Amino acid sequence: MLAVLTIHLRLPLCSSLKEKRGRIKPLLSRLHREFNVSVAEMDLQDKWDETIIACAMLNSDAVVLRQSLQSVAKWVEANWPDGDVWDSKIEFV
Repeated sequence: MLAVLTIHLRLPLCSSLKEKRGRIKPLLSRLHREFNVSVAEMDLQDKWDETIIACAMLNSDAVVLRQSLQSVAKWVEANWPDGDVWDSKIEFV
């Protein structure tokens, strides 16, 4: 099974796309390293103050996928100081 977590982030203090990418890139690297997920910026690439990132994970057990991706979402909300989480959702493909 494949599950995808999408997270809508708000970055209120960014004043350029370069600054935004400088804040997003360490987050993406950390999520990949800490949670072993595939992660990328998926939408709103041209907006300075918000973005949508997606984390994908494969497993044969849907319960494990949901719990793992919920852990990722909770970690981002609790540990990412550069912005706010507006929304997150998990979808199974």
